[in-house]
Amino acid sequence: MSQKDWLEKDYYAVLGLKKDASDDAIKKAFRKLARQYHPDQNKDPQAEKRFKEITEAHDVLADPKSRKEYDEARSLFGSGGFRFPGGGGGRTTSGVNLDDLLGGMGNANGTGGPGGLGDLLGGLFGGGNHAARGPRKGSDVESEVTLSFRDAANGTMIQVRLSSDTACDACRGTGARAGTTPHVCTACQGSGMTARASGGFAFSEPCPACHGRGLIIDDPCPACGGSGQGRSNRTIGVRIPAGVQDGSRIRVKGKGTPGPNAGVAGDLYVVVHVTPDPLFSRSGENLAITVPVTYAEAALGAEIGVPTLDGGQVRLRIPAGTRAGRTFRAKGKGLVLKSGPTDLLVTVQIQVPEQLSAEAREALRKFEELAHEGNPRANLRVGV
Repeated sequence: MSQKDWLEKDYYAVLGLKKDASDDAIKKAFRKLARQYHPDQNKDPQAEKRFKEITEAHDVLADPKSRKEYDEARSLFGSGGFRFPGGGGGRTTSGVNLDDLLGGMGNANGTGGPGGLGDLLGGLFGGGNHAARGPRKGSDVESEVTLSFRDAANGTMIQVRLSSDTACDACRGTGARAGTTPHVCTACQGSGMTARASGGFAFSEPCPACHGRGLIIDDPCPACGGSGQGRSNRTIGVRIPAGVQDGSRIRVKGKGTPGPNAGVAGDLYVVVHVTPDPLFSRSGENLAITVPVTYAEAALGAEIGVPTLDGGQVRLRIPAGTRAGRTFRAKGKGLVLKSGPTDLLVTVQIQVPEQLSAEAREALRKFEELAHEGNPRANLRVGV
């Protein structure tokens, strides 16, 4: 959890509790809400997000140490998140940008940047931003792919080409010209930070000698300009599971940007776009298809062949008197998922011939006389 969360998130409100709630009350509230919003029990699309918020709130408040630090941080900077008077809850108020003030504490890794309130909070709750000099998780990477309906339904293997930051090949990430090495900054003893007292508080700020790096490079690498970073192009094989739907995000752990200072790599997220199929569509986890039948087949009943996704056919019995739009279920003839085969939903559409011979017209008139169906619109009335 980032330092910014200590300021902006009201975990007591998430659990429906007051600040003086007991440990037992926190446990009871969490259990009640967890049962209500667990994704396995609640199919509402927002339930999973709500469940994560509840779990995060419980993790902070159920631990006495983290709860104490959380309460102290919110007491120092105001209840309900950090706000300036008249700010209306925005990120920028009266020309002051909250991200700048927080010193980048809202980044994805929660490590924060040098200076600002992030350093102040770090000093209050142990350690400051010195941890930023150690290993950190790399950034997540997102890519998009477009699949055919059948590849998405059956599952497939794709190749994703990525371009990301990596260690410079020339200096192997040191930032120093080949054959030379950086030396530890004597001003900050390699920490990258120096302390500055102001108004009774001790602020940490980037060391002016090494600019927060902790190392001094006398002869910078000409290839990367001393940054120690380069660009790499790589191709990642990603398995797309059977039944993936349009708009799904597939996570591939550890395939994102390598972490700074030997930290773990971030994750790769693949957003899937699925092109429509001329015959088939999806109905939840089931496969769906609309098939035409003649009026005679619908009226008299018939056995018809319905195509399946694998190129075969399934025989389906249409009972006499079937109406247009009726849907039949062919069990186990839909998608083959990890959880098992799904069903094929077959909706019939009565096909009306565009042209009739004279004999066919006469036969239909005779049928109309014998069927005695009457006027099907006789009961239609416009309300007064």
